[in-house]
Amino acid sequence: MTEAHYSYIAWTDPAVGLKDIAINNFYYYITDLINQYGQSTTLLILGIFLAIMTFLKTGCYFLSSATMIPIRTGIVRDIRNKLYRKILSLPLGFFSEERKGDIIARMSGDVQEIETSIMSSLDMLFKNPILILVYFGTLIAISWKLTLFTLVVLPIMGWAMGSVGKKLKRKSLVAQGQWSDLMSQVEETLGGLRIVKAFNAEVKMDKRFTQANDDYRDTISRVNTRQQLAHPLSEFLGTILIVIVLWFGGTLILNHNSTIDAPSFIFYLVMLYSLINPLKEFSKASYAIPKGLASMERVDKILLAENTMKISEKPVPIHELKEQIEFRDVSFQYEATPVLKHINLVIPKGKTVALVGQSGSGKSTLVDLLPRFYEATEGEVLIDGINVKDSTLTDLRSIMGNVNQEAILFNDTFFNNIAFGVKGATKEQVIEAAKIANAHDFIMASEQGYDTNIGDRGGKLSGGQRQRISIARAILKNPPILILDEATSALDTESERMVQEALENLMKNRTTIAIAHRLSTIRNADEICVLHEGEIVERGKHEELFALNGYYKRLCDMQSF
Repeated sequence: MTEAHYSYIAWTDPAVGLKDIAINNFYYYITDLINQYGQSTTLLILGIFLAIMTFLKTGCYFLSSATMIPIRTGIVRDIRNKLYRKILSLPLGFFSEERKGDIIARMSGDVQEIETSIMSSLDMLFKNPILILVYFGTLIAISWKLTLFTLVVLPIMGWAMGSVGKKLKRKSLVAQGQWSDLMSQVEETLGGLRIVKAFNAEVKMDKRFTQANDDYRDTISRVNTRQQLAHPLSEFLGTILIVIVLWFGGTLILNHNSTIDAPSFIFYLVMLYSLINPLKEFSKASYAIPKGLASMERVDKILLAENTMKISEKPVPIHELKEQIEFRDVSFQYEATPVLKHINLVIPKGKTVALVGQSGSGKSTLVDLLPRFYEATEGEVLIDGINVKDSTLTDLRSIMGNVNQEAILFNDTFFNNIAFGVKGATKEQVIEAAKIANAHDFIMASEQGYDTNIGDRGGKLSGGQRQRISIARAILKNPPILILDEATSALDTESERMVQEALENLMKNRTTIAIAHRLSTIRNADEICVLHEGEIVERGKHEELFALNGYYKRLCDMQSF
């Protein structure tokens, strides 16, 4: 049949099949183009048409990928934000069981793995099922009987790939756990670098890190090897499927038992082979997703952690201290270990109460119950008769100022560290607070004054300087309740004298709870409570307790010695 014999056939003609209509009409339009513009121009038109279709294809691919990018990055951003907010909201007790390096690993490595493994697979999960349905529908249209046989073979291959995917998830959990160990060791090393060097432990720490790094490398190698198995395994199983269908269908055709002819069977095999590629892409996603799900489990451990710090549905506002603080029959235990036992203590407004005792006697724990860093296991902590559990954490902590044994500072300027937590603090207010804390002179002696960065955790400052900055921060907050936890223990004699003077000015007209090992700093307290093994065993003024010749006298004698 020559080109002149082709004529236009209507798509609605019932006497002719769709395939014949498409082929005949294609030849008709090509013949018409050749007659109008010549063979060379027609070839150019076909080339331009191919280029336009390719542009549309690649453009759609780009647009689909570009559309997925903000979705992927947005979801990962939201996960990180949720993680950070959860970390801020969880009580301190949660973190006593968790390593900081492990939490950092979950916010970095695990969240990144979620993006890489799960989010990057979303396009595969959306696109490939559509392609699979189209190709599968074509296979059914060609021969539903042969397709039924294909479906009998497919589940076996799906089971083979699924079993590898399950092992991949288990191994990924182990790998992420080992990554957390690595991050924890890095965090511990950075925090304790001074001790590592002081004890010549560089070689020991290096061996410890190298061993952990080798273990992680071995595990992640097995994980990645198993993941790389996805493509060749799916291709091999796809080829096996083609071979089985070729043998089965070919045998039927050769024995004249098939409902389709040889050309249709070849077209069926082409469609089946076309089906293999989206199945391979789908299998890649099925391998990548379990790896990401392992990371999601670790992230969920924080996101789904129960916050035991319950807030009252109808909180009672607390904006000041009017009368007193009371610990009424308070007990506290950490897991099964009792820390405080039936503490009864009343602190009137404007008075200073000092807590002394050996390490581990429960002093810091008792103080931590007041701002609800921890919850009392039994009894009540009351402010003006209001249980601290019945107020909001914001109200409760806004009337308290803390100066801790370890000065907790941030990698920021002097100004921002002192003004931390005080909204709208002016430069004049910050300077005044620094002067009271005897910190103004060394701040002004720095390169940029109050705009000087103090380094990570105040690493550019001495211990006494760090403590005076934290005291200035408490002074600026100007709270009615002051909590001093070994506030002068990190200071030299000269700095202690200067800071003690500043603290005495700060403590005027304030209710103060002071924890002290240096008994010289709390001689003038209105009441001294001696704690021993979680109980108040002695209480009174310095002279009274000294005369009792008990625990307090023993502590004084030990310090004098």
